[in-house]
This record gives sequence, C-alpha cells and structure tokens, in this order.
Amino acid sequence: MNPLSSFVVSPFTNPSGEVVFRVSGWLYGKRIRKNFATRAEAEAERQVFEVGSLQTKDKVRAAITRLSDEQIREAVTAFQRLEGQQQTLSSCVDYALANYRAPERQKLLADAIAEYVAAKEHEFEQDHISRPQLGRIRWDLKRLQNQFPNETVAGLTVPRLVTFLAVGRPAMKTYNNRRGILSTFLKFAFHRSLIADNPILKVPHHRIRRRIGSAGTLSATQTRDLMEHLESFEGGRWVPYFALCLFAGIRPEVPDGEISKLRPEAVDLNVNTIFVPAEVSKIRESRRVAIQPNLAAWLRAYPLERFPIVVADFQKRRAKFAKRFHLTHDVLRHTFISMFVAKFRSMGEAALQAGNSESIIRKYYLDLKTSSEAEEFFNIMPKRAHGIVPAAGAAFPNLKSDMPVVALPRHPRAA
Repeated sequence: MNPLSSFVVSPFTNPSGEVVFRVSGWLYGKRIRKNFATRAEAEAERQVFEVGSLQTKDKVRAAITRLSDEQIREAVTAFQRLEGQQQTLSSCVDYALANYRAPERQKLLADAIAEYVAAKEHEFEQDHISRPQLGRIRWDLKRLQNQFPNETVAGLTVPRLVTFLAVGRPAMKTYNNRRGILSTFLKFAFHRSLIADNPILKVPHHRIRRRIGSAGTLSATQTRDLMEHLESFEGGRWVPYFALCLFAGIRPEVPDGEISKLRPEAVDLNVNTIFVPAEVSKIRESRRVAIQPNLAAWLRAYPLERFPIVVADFQKRRAKFAKRFHLTHDVLRHTFISMFVAKFRSMGEAALQAGNSESIIRKYYLDLKTSSEAEEFFNIMPKRAHGIVPAAGAAFPNLKSDMPVVALPRHPRAA
C-alpha cells in the first residue's frame, strides 16, 4: 500500500465467500468502496480516484501530452517562476530565442588567460604598454585563475566577479584597478566569442573623491637635507638621478621610468633644456623641460660624463637611505611639480614641463607649497661647485614668481 495515497486496495471476502479486491477512500466528501475481481483492475481504478482527489486538493489536471516527465517538471517550474509577473512563458521564450547568443567555444579560463597575456606581451614588445603594466596584468589574472582553476570563461558570472574583486578588502583605488584589468580581459574574450555577454558591465566601480592638493611631497628643508647627504654618500654618484627628478620632474621609476631611459646627451646645459623624446616619455609624447639655475649647478658639479644617471643595483642601494628621507613612490616628481606651480603660478607651464594635463596639476598640486618655500627649493645649490652657474631667472626670463598672470615661452604640448 502506498502510504502517500488517499485510496487503498485491499482483499475483501464477499458474503458468498468469494475473495475480491476492494478500492476504498474519500472523494468529494463521499466515501468510495468498489470491488474488483483482480488486483490489476482495482489498481487502475485507484489511480483514477487519485487523480480526481489531486484535482480537488492541488488544482492538478490530467492531460494527454507528448512531453516527457522531465519536460513537464521544467514547464511547471517555469510557470511557478512567472507567477505574479506580467510576462507570459511564450513571450519569455520569444525574447530568449531572439537575444541569447551562446558562446561559440567553451574555453577554459586558464587557456583564455594564456592567450590574452601572450597578446599583451606582444604589445609590450611593440612598446605599446610598459613593463609594470604587463606585470600587473599577469599578477591579477593569475589570481583570477587560481580563484577559478577549472572554470570556463563563460562561467565568470557577475556575482563571482564581485566576490573575487572584494577578496582581501582592497582599497577602492586597488579595486578599480583590478576591475579595469578584468574589463580589458573580458572584452578580449567577448570579441573572440568566448562569452555571449560581458559581465563586467554589471560590476560596479567605486567613485573616489579626492581633496585638492593630495600629492605627497618633500619640504624645501627635507630636500636640502637629502641633497647634502647625497653629496657625501658614495662619492656623490646618486646626485644626477635625484637632481633630475627633483628639479626637473623626470619620472623616477627604475627600471621602467623616464629616468631609466633618458640619455645623457638629452641634457643640454648650453641651451638649458632637457629633451624627453616620445620613446622615453610615459605618455608617448615628447617634451622639453627647462633646466632651472640650481639644476644646472648640480649637473655641472656632477657632470653626466662622469656620474651615471642611474647607478647599478639601484633598488638595494637606495633602500639604505630611502626610509630616512621618506622617499615614497613618485615623491620626487610630486615635489617638483608643486614647487614649480608655487614659484611660477602657471598650471599650464607646469603641465608642459611635467608631461601632465592642467586638470591633473590643478587637482593634485595646486597650493601645496608657498612661493617662499618654492623660492628656497629652487635655490638649493651644491656645496661642490664646478663651472659657471646661470644667473637666477635665466631658465624663464619672462617668468616672475610674484606675477599673477605671466606670458610664457611655449613648448611642444605634452598633455
């Protein structure tokens, strides 16, 4: 007997002594009892009664259909999900057939990442991206691969990406940077039909509000102490690197920054100009940087013919004094730009000299320093003096620090 059935089949002996099979139960509030000669006939009738009972209790209908049991269950589930919605099942099917595009290939995530990294390595060889950028791509995609080792690219859903980006509770800028790398990778996958839709479009990014003047810098006093230390450290061989980054704003990263690629012949003390060609510039645009009088004095005291711009074993040897003088990433360049703006009061000229946009200058460097501190900064001179030092103001004859509006000599734009 089926314990879930409301009707039962049981043997029954008639008054005449004949054994029959009785179906008994309740239907529509009435008691049902019917006798059959065989159990098979009784079971068939029981099933009919069961269907009638289900129709009453659960609104189930008996129907003749060509659908399999699995298809019927799927159809029932679909209708249950649409309950209370305006769409019909037919309209949903029509929309899916018109818009859904299955991936042409189900490629493993590891294989797709290898293909994408190979494409980026080719871009690096063509000098379209920098070595640090390639390194960040490799690092973040390796983390993605470790997170989903046996997954296909098409299996990267929005919830999975959101969870992955939040691992370790990164800072908002770090989160946005990682999201940017995922975005370019998934765009690559989309263009190669590895995914039907790009899920990164539904992954939010953080809007970061920064206060004006947020760049970290050195003070004029800190700069003076640093340069005095460098004159006595290892025979002054570090002076050219720090002088060029501090007093000309050359990007200081080693081994991939502008300072690492700058050739000594690009520094011309005869015309007081440093030419940064496009292949050296981070933004791939050439610019000319005016050599300030104090920088000219440093470069004459420590000429590039005798002192290399970047010393050997740079990172390890720099660590000996970096902490002492708070030499964080890009602090030398930040110091130059903020001091330049404070002295000459021109964001446009600062943008040209530094290879930035005026909006970046205004956002990060405006009003960080006073004009008096900037004057002190650009008057930091070497104790060791060789050759002729240009007179004050020679680099910018038309610029005066106390002029609110100035006429400037123009240089090739490097926004």
